[in-house]
Amino acid sequence: MTKPDVMTPQQAFADMVAQGDVVIDRFDDWVKRHPDKVFIDYGEDDLRLSFAEFSRQADAIAAGFVQLGAVPGDRVSVMTRNSLVATLVMFACWRSGTIYAPVNFNYKGKLLSYQLNDTAPSVFVVGADCAQAVHEVLGETTIGAVVLHRPRPGDHDAGLGDFPAGFGAGRRTAAFADLIAAGGSIPRLARAYSDLANIIYTSGTTGPAKGVLQSFRWMNQYAYVMRNLNANDDVIYCDLPLYHVGGAHFLIARAAWSGNTVGLWDKFSANAFWDRIARTGCSTGVLVDVMIPWLMSAEPRAGDRENTLNKMHMQPLPMNHHAVAKRFGIDFVTCGFGQTEAGMGCGALIDEWGQEQGTPAGLWRGPSKDEVRAAMRRFGLPVISGETTLAKGFMGLPSPLLEGAVLDPQDNQCADGEVGQLAFRPRFPNLILEEYFKKPEATVKTFRNCWFHTGDACYRGKDGLWYFVDRMGGFFRVRGENISSYQVEDLINGHPKVRATAAVPVPADVGDEEDVAVFVELKDGETMTEGELRDHARDVMPKYMVPKHIRFIPALPLTPTNKVEKYKLKQQLMAELGKAPRTPG
Repeated sequence: MTKPDVMTPQQAFADMVAQGDVVIDRFDDWVKRHPDKVFIDYGEDDLRLSFAEFSRQADAIAAGFVQLGAVPGDRVSVMTRNSLVATLVMFACWRSGTIYAPVNFNYKGKLLSYQLNDTAPSVFVVGADCAQAVHEVLGETTIGAVVLHRPRPGDHDAGLGDFPAGFGAGRRTAAFADLIAAGGSIPRLARAYSDLANIIYTSGTTGPAKGVLQSFRWMNQYAYVMRNLNANDDVIYCDLPLYHVGGAHFLIARAAWSGNTVGLWDKFSANAFWDRIARTGCSTGVLVDVMIPWLMSAEPRAGDRENTLNKMHMQPLPMNHHAVAKRFGIDFVTCGFGQTEAGMGCGALIDEWGQEQGTPAGLWRGPSKDEVRAAMRRFGLPVISGETTLAKGFMGLPSPLLEGAVLDPQDNQCADGEVGQLAFRPRFPNLILEEYFKKPEATVKTFRNCWFHTGDACYRGKDGLWYFVDRMGGFFRVRGENISSYQVEDLINGHPKVRATAAVPVPADVGDEEDVAVFVELKDGETMTEGELRDHARDVMPKYMVPKHIRFIPALPLTPTNKVEKYKLKQQLMAELGKAPRTPG
């Protein structure tokens, strides 16, 4: 029988919808309720935009998109390291009825031209910091209009790049600053929960990257549980890129729902992290894998606990989470399973300090500790003492909005303790991805037998809790980015001397992420040095994708069906490097 204090799935869904199904409508409510409150505190340029001023600028940009020919349903892309520009573009898309389709600002060459041609945006906002990479492929696209973001003298990103002569020739062009200065506006466009809001690209393992079509309700589901652990006085810290769902939707869209201020930066800085927290008074945010060892490697100080952070999401959950929380006074750590396609699939709350106060009382923001615990329990999600020893990969329990399962290759449910593929079914409409953009076969395949297959290996423990084991099908996690073996191999194979490549992940020296290793088979009669191949890699792929380990071999080992036996290559390299394999639990 359901416990009285735990919501049924129907009650949770009704509560989620009652809180507002469309993020731009919730944002407008906050503009009316507290127009002068700071929404974006952009630390890079010491710039603070109130809810009203941010709304005015986003409206002006939306009007500019319309003047450039964008109509509802069109895609609008943005490519810049400037997180404030990306945030304004995102809200302008939602306001104008266009679809937010951000581009990874590390992309260049083949990766960049593929996404631009796949998305085919009607308007493309480009920062000067990315202009050269865009200029080199823009002629291969049919993009009709480009908006140029030129930093002002004195801005933090001034001098990081410039627009080459002839950039955007033959296309409609506008300056980003001019769109804001024009102060245009458009009539409020009613948005339905089922309307498409975003296309976010996720790495493909056996083919090019796939664009994930997300509705407004997808964002509602993704932010729902965690925003209910916040109050209006919480300040949300964001230094994650806005081309991923973590920064764009888990943090910024969540703040728009709850009327929170966001402390915004372009990227993580271990040296500046605590100064940023002190400047903004941030109480919650996200720490991804490699950030945590960087923060912990600093010399301990007597005042390490003297900060405002009291709720931090750690993804994936590190084994030393309790030590991190005790050192820095973080009262609660949340963790779970989040994905571009499935949103927030699993969650848990770790109570690191119990009845003690980790964050100094005078620095506390947000709900009380009892209110945080009660909110999580209402969702039927576990609240666990930080002193509890958890197996590696702990994710908690599935969201009440989704039905979860661990499936074998025939889609039968696995027994407890047996590793299989994590899968979800939405209990209500439009909670997970709508489809993969322009890829109906991939959409049908991943939804086979009425389950959405995440592509991740997991198991349900004997304790009834759920645990992540590894990615399936060639996904790597490198420096906070998901990349695929297909992408690495495809770009390395572009070198004229290379016949075939096999990319495999090996554990990184720091944290729980991975380094990229490639085994390369050259064409007959060809020779190549490691430096030559690495130079090629730097020319055609983002820095985080460049292989750390390169090995040339006479021939790749193959199965009788001509599939590369990557496990043999990985075992060989692990033995050479003296690394032990990672095992679940």
